[in-house]
Amino acid sequence: MNKNTVIGFVLMALVLFGYTYYATPSAEQQEAMRRYNDSIAAVNAQMQQANEQARLAEQQHADSIAQNDTTSLFSASLRGTGQPMVLENNVVKLTFNTLGGSIEAVELKEYKNQQKQPVMLFDKQTARMNYALCLSEGTVNTAEHVFTAENVTDSTITMRLLAKSGSCLVFDYKLIPDNYMVNLNIHGEGGLERFWAPDKKYLYMEWQDSVRQQEKGYTFESRYSRLTYKERDGGIDYLTETKAKEEKPEKPLDWIAFKNQFFSHVLISYQGFTEAHIKSTPLAEGSGYLKYDEAYMKTAFDPSGKQPTQLQLYLGPNKFRLLQSMNKFTLVDGKDLDLDHLIDLGWPIVRWINRFFTIYVFDWFTRLGLPMGIVLLLITILLKVLVYPTTRKSYMSSAKMRVLKPKLDELNEKYPNKEDALKKQQEMMSIYSQYGVSPMGGCLPILLQMPIWIAMFNFVPNAIELRQQSFLWADDLSTYDDVLSWGSKLPLIGNHLSIFCLLFCISNLLYSWINMKQQRDSMMGQQAEQMKMMQWIMMLMPLFFFFIFNDYSSGLNYYYFISLLASAVTMWWLRWRTDDKKLLAKLEENYQKNKNNPKKVSGLAARLEALQKQQEQQQQRMKKR
Repeated sequence: MNKNTVIGFVLMALVLFGYTYYATPSAEQQEAMRRYNDSIAAVNAQMQQANEQARLAEQQHADSIAQNDTTSLFSASLRGTGQPMVLENNVVKLTFNTLGGSIEAVELKEYKNQQKQPVMLFDKQTARMNYALCLSEGTVNTAEHVFTAENVTDSTITMRLLAKSGSCLVFDYKLIPDNYMVNLNIHGEGGLERFWAPDKKYLYMEWQDSVRQQEKGYTFESRYSRLTYKERDGGIDYLTETKAKEEKPEKPLDWIAFKNQFFSHVLISYQGFTEAHIKSTPLAEGSGYLKYDEAYMKTAFDPSGKQPTQLQLYLGPNKFRLLQSMNKFTLVDGKDLDLDHLIDLGWPIVRWINRFFTIYVFDWFTRLGLPMGIVLLLITILLKVLVYPTTRKSYMSSAKMRVLKPKLDELNEKYPNKEDALKKQQEMMSIYSQYGVSPMGGCLPILLQMPIWIAMFNFVPNAIELRQQSFLWADDLSTYDDVLSWGSKLPLIGNHLSIFCLLFCISNLLYSWINMKQQRDSMMGQQAEQMKMMQWIMMLMPLFFFFIFNDYSSGLNYYYFISLLASAVTMWWLRWRTDDKKLLAKLEENYQKNKNNPKKVSGLAARLEALQKQQEQQQQRMKKR
């Protein structure tokens, strides 16, 4: 393997190691998280035990207030208990409760959890959404009040918070048919503005949820679960997923999402969320949850009812085309929600590759009804065909340097001293130029292929189509395959051995060995010594990859396995098809043409020539002194 190819692989490895280092908590963070999780576990049982008692105490307190405080605007709604109400279509089932007037549970009918039951996005045990009303008499929390349900159908429900004065607060919910989007209009009726604080034309909102672990691998799923938000007329941002974090965005927000790897709970505001305060805290492995997310914010509200507060909730899968299609259901024409940015497709250039190439190809192959393992295989073959010209160019650059090695070895005998290194390098570049060989010809093609590798690194773990899709021995391509597993966790490797990860590392080793074997003869002098060190690095790299990727999705490891295996076969094919004697004869023809029509020295050769002249001038000045 020549130096340029090694540089390409080292850069790729640095990107992967850098991302892994960035995404992995430090020892101090892990210890702090352990202490935090221990404290959470210690109080969890007490909280669960006290939960029902607290609810009953609140209800008793509310009844007491209702009996004793007859002047409160909504005192009558403090009496009674909440009743569940259900809206559903073919894809989602929503359970509301008249106590608080909000959604308390979401079931996704088309997706199954690890127990083969419908996915529960959240339920009343883990999530809550409350509104605080800014009345002249003080703040009223909707969670304490019982609403009256009206206009109940499979797709609509109206929740009214009735006041004794005849005014009321109204929540109008509409579930879009065969969709995961819910429209929510909030408005006042019957002169509610008379009781509203005149300087507070807004609602306070508080939203909390313990994001459920839906997949087999806690670590891998947690890496892709994050509280995400979109700034008004701005970009998409998120709270880091590796540690507890909170922020207070300065700009109004279009939406806030509690997201795990494949499902999201998104709250959208058309008036914008202001003074938002968002928090995300990782939860302990084994708890059944990934993060505890919180959001506190304000949204504009007109108590007169002339201008309703428009909200929407997206409660469904992180499927790219589906999220794109949500723009058709916006409450404001032409509004681009950018919900597809919930799926992390990578940095701008990498996202562009995934957005305008990978997804189109993946969708086309998927529509053929092929198994997902075959789809990934066909994508790999297609990518190899597309990059074959650059692969061949890189190989031929190395092959030309290999057949010219005898001529370059003569320079070692001509310039044995270290002080002549610049002269030797200059003549070497001159030989390359005369024979029409570019020593940098093998580097650029490798760099051009790197974005594709990184693009697939982002695409495969976010493709919900791979979820619970089996292939060969892997029962789920979206998470690790654990045919070989054991009870306790071992350092670095965990509690399983991923076969696809092992095959990926073996194919990586094979590919590196073939390249080094083919390129070894093209090195000379100091380059050969450097190559020995690079050989050790390239041989150890698969070992590092194994410890990193053993917990990654089997689909990603499978892709890298067949991709590197195809690369190894391609390199073998090119070596088999290359006749060194014919290649050298062609280079000799180039040499004769350039000899009779010498080209002006340029590029690196020109710079080396200039450095040589400067060195000679400096040596002459030293001799005179």
